[in-house]
Amino acid sequence: MIAINNLSVEFSARPLFTDVSFVINPTDKIALVGKNGAGKSTMLKILAGIQSPTGGSVSKPANVTVGYLPQQMKLADDTTILEEAKKAFRQRLALEEELACLNENLAERSDYESDSYHKLLERIEFLNERISMDDTPSVEAEIERTLVGLGFIRNDLNRPTSEFSGGWRMRVELAKILLQRPDVLLLDEPTNHLDIESIQWLEQFMLTKSKAVVLVSHDKAFLDNVTKRTIEISCGKIYDYKVSYTPFVQLRQERIEQQMRAYENQQKFISDTKDFIERFRYKATKAVQVQSRIKQLEKIVPIEVDEVDNSRLRLRFPPAPRSGDFPLIVENLGKKYGEHQVFSGAEFSLRRGEKVAFVGKNGEGKSTLVKCIMGEIPFDGHLRLGHNVKIGYFAQNQAQMLDETITVFDTIDRVATGDVRNRIRDILGAFMFGGEASEKKVKVLSGGEKTRLAMIKLLLEPVNFLILDEPTNHLDMKTKDILKDAINDFDGTVIVVSHDREFLDGLVEKVYEFGGGKVKENLGGIYDFLRKKKLDNLNELERSTPSLSSLSPQLGNEADNGLHSSEREMSGKNLSYAEQKERDKIIRKAEKAAKEAENRVSELETKISDIEHKLAEGDASPEVLEEYSGLSTLLEESMALWESAQMELDSLKEKFR
Repeated sequence: MIAINNLSVEFSARPLFTDVSFVINPTDKIALVGKNGAGKSTMLKILAGIQSPTGGSVSKPANVTVGYLPQQMKLADDTTILEEAKKAFRQRLALEEELACLNENLAERSDYESDSYHKLLERIEFLNERISMDDTPSVEAEIERTLVGLGFIRNDLNRPTSEFSGGWRMRVELAKILLQRPDVLLLDEPTNHLDIESIQWLEQFMLTKSKAVVLVSHDKAFLDNVTKRTIEISCGKIYDYKVSYTPFVQLRQERIEQQMRAYENQQKFISDTKDFIERFRYKATKAVQVQSRIKQLEKIVPIEVDEVDNSRLRLRFPPAPRSGDFPLIVENLGKKYGEHQVFSGAEFSLRRGEKVAFVGKNGEGKSTLVKCIMGEIPFDGHLRLGHNVKIGYFAQNQAQMLDETITVFDTIDRVATGDVRNRIRDILGAFMFGGEASEKKVKVLSGGEKTRLAMIKLLLEPVNFLILDEPTNHLDMKTKDILKDAINDFDGTVIVVSHDREFLDGLVEKVYEFGGGKVKENLGGIYDFLRKKKLDNLNELERSTPSLSSLSPQLGNEADNGLHSSEREMSGKNLSYAEQKERDKIIRKAEKAAKEAENRVSELETKISDIEHKLAEGDASPEVLEEYSGLSTLLEESMALWESAQMELDSLKEKFR
């Protein structure tokens, strides 16, 4: 579908990659990987057509569409969330608007035999065909489904985009790209601004609805779940593996070991050849052999070994001063802004040395609770820090707090103590500040570089309670592994606010979930928590899935009258005969609602099938096309209604089991 032929790129006469060739097929799910600076983002820009290569070409058919999400972009602030998302359907909406105008014109005409009347009919027929070819029957329903999947709530959709942070507006841009359903998706770090549930939704979307995908990400779990092919950019070349990320790591290691053996053999041959030349250079009887060996050396192409990390650096936090047995105790804690209750009734305590995660949708209170712990905002209830607690806090905006007038080296030199002072350059090198980069002024660093520098600074401070708010957003995989090892070795208490499952896996032993105004404690690691959620069908979590009441007023009222009022009172108890009857009545109502929704879907599918037969036989009149479009919209809505009714029924059966 897209062919990359002998592509070369140079910056300031330095080659980034040379003679690169590969093909993107219609259903490929590709992870594009490589160290920072290898050229991943540059490759995406070239594929998107917004940057030209130094040499080579990118070939794609004229009808192939491409959607590109960069790491940073200029965001609009003059519309609502819904209006901005509708721009994804600009072409379709323009066709619908033109069709509506032409239909009005048609209703007013009576010159049925004129050429202009027939041309008007032809144009209307053409527009109907174009619109009917679009497989999105209900634009607003599809927009809402996508925005909700990416973490917005319905009340957000009519709010101005200017009220949202940059991260949330990036979600709108991602939604617009997904809604366009391009033939090729090019995504550069799409999960940086998403929470765990939104990432899981995006995974399912990309697996079930997207076509070809080329993805740059530092989220290992995301890459493993989405991609089936890995292209690595290394030493100016590419290596193409028909596997997902984790198997690729193993295959890459085997490749490097083979390269190393070949490199060592080549170096031995070069050394032996040079020794022979030196030994017999001045012997006339060996002149021919010497000249032959010299020519051999000149023809040798040096073998490169791809970016092997020989440092094996392990960072360690300074020994944590001993704190009390319970560094943090929270009792009936709540926080509200005006009329909006972020969360209430939070109750938990952390033991010394515990490592826990705060997870949940953005806006449910994770960072708010962290700010309560730090004493940055007032709150309701009680929160106590234990004896001798010294907090090290990494905020999402930590990079903005650095002194921009000093160098990278001086930033770390001012906080390093003891033996660490002798290893500052090694530490900076591990975080990609080696060589001349350590002498850069902080003010010239990119956002990602400042984040890494702030992380190094925190690593060196003697604390016993770490609070890390989204620490991995701008860290590559190697750096995340170094940080994760350091936290695992840390003997103090840790709270990590993160959406990075791979980072949390094996790091935390308890998960606090924020949602629906509550904070729930879950024992076990992050994957134990995710498995538990899936077993519960996610029905009791504050997922942004359509409720029965929001999809159908009639069905919603029926649900409100019987399904919700008493179900909580009867779950998990020994029921009396009367209670059993009430329970059975509730389940029967839910079964009836699900069955009616299913029957409605079957009825609509039959009607649509009949119309499709008409269309196949050549009957494409405006009336038939209009009926087909209307029924397709109803089917989409009915399918959603049936799905929600069935989920409600499954939930009730689970609760009353």
